[in-house]
Amino acid sequence: MNRCMESMKDHGLSNQYNPVIGLEIHAELSTRSKMFCQCLADYFGQPPNTHVCPVCLGLPGALPVPNRKAVEWTILLGKALNCKINKITKFDRKHYFYPDLPKGYQISQYDEPIATGGIFQLGKKTFRIRRVHLEEDTGKLIHKGDETLVDFNRSGVPLVEIVTEPDFTNSTDVKAFLEELQTLIRYLEVSDCDMEKGSMRLEPNVSLRKLKSTKMPAYKVEVKNINSFRFAQKAVEYEIKRQTALLQKGETPTQETRGFNETKGITFSQRSKEEEQDYRYFPEPDIPPFVFETKFLEKVEVPELPHEKVERYVSTWKLRREEALLLTRDKKVAQYFERVISKLNQKKPDMVKPVEQTIAKLIVNKKIPIDIAESEFIERALEKRKKHEVDEKILAGVLGKIVEENKKAVEDYRGGKEGAVMFLVGQAMRELKGKADAVVIREKLMKLVRRDQ
Repeated sequence: MNRCMESMKDHGLSNQYNPVIGLEIHAELSTRSKMFCQCLADYFGQPPNTHVCPVCLGLPGALPVPNRKAVEWTILLGKALNCKINKITKFDRKHYFYPDLPKGYQISQYDEPIATGGIFQLGKKTFRIRRVHLEEDTGKLIHKGDETLVDFNRSGVPLVEIVTEPDFTNSTDVKAFLEELQTLIRYLEVSDCDMEKGSMRLEPNVSLRKLKSTKMPAYKVEVKNINSFRFAQKAVEYEIKRQTALLQKGETPTQETRGFNETKGITFSQRSKEEEQDYRYFPEPDIPPFVFETKFLEKVEVPELPHEKVERYVSTWKLRREEALLLTRDKKVAQYFERVISKLNQKKPDMVKPVEQTIAKLIVNKKIPIDIAESEFIERALEKRKKHEVDEKILAGVLGKIVEENKKAVEDYRGGKEGAVMFLVGQAMRELKGKADAVVIREKLMKLVRRDQ
């Protein structure tokens, strides 16, 4: 509650209300074909209405056939989000009339989704995942002057939807969660989550309640189809301000769907928000329910996830957490780092120990590019090592002098202040005019200070 009050104070808001924020995230799956037909799903940049067939155009008599890979990938994502994978699941028809929906309904999932009840850890905070379900994407409206055209290339592309519980109370956590979720999905290699192409779309649901109230608000405002983490954060902040102003005047905000104007940084009304009964859900009659066997579910294995890599790098290789985070944001960077480490350990070269920390710094600080072969990277790393070699007698004399002249920093380090050693490293690097490796200096200083105790 205190975090909420601080967040509202930062945005110049009244501390009478507590934001209640949930998220809906849509990610297009990177399957070769669409969800219910054989049309190519890679539609981006293609001429309009060239990746279509009777199924994704909703023509009479066309029958949908589910994409097995899309189902497996949704199970994989559900597992990665610590969800329960339901052994029985089905597709439903969600009815609404809009120009980009050719059938007049969307094949989605309602009361029996593929995955439910997950959790997502973000630092020390835990956010609940309500459900992960699979559906088909809609077409795309293209506005040109007074005309609105429809491109159905996107219609029928597999779309996974992740719905959180309303556990967020500020925009900062919303942005951090979305960024980490994108990283996780990319690690699974089920979607590129490219928001510029529209393959990841963000929809926050925002409402406010009295600060001491535990009841859910009587209304909910959904901001649709945001394609930027920063815009999602700004949309949430604007909605909190807008709704606060209404509530302070004694008005209840309208339950509605709103868009976000990126230029002005404001939301705008689009339409009244539908209730579940308005969609007239019923089971999809052309697709029988799925009953997953245990063996089938067990075959879907979750790889090492980014947060797990961070913990491994910190605990096994003693990397600084900040470096481990930077290395693991992109799976390809992490894989490159690990391949270099593996080859170095095989060669056992005369390199600064520990090898992992040295290579991590070279990559994180962009001292050597990673668009080269691992063997060339290693050669350049060894060359840098040679440039940093200093006569051991000279080095010992300098370090002894630093320890003698900076007794307070030495005592601080011995007293448990780990950061004090970095002050000593800085003094040594200045004395040596940068001609030594900071990692080597740090290790030798730590040994020297401990030995003198």
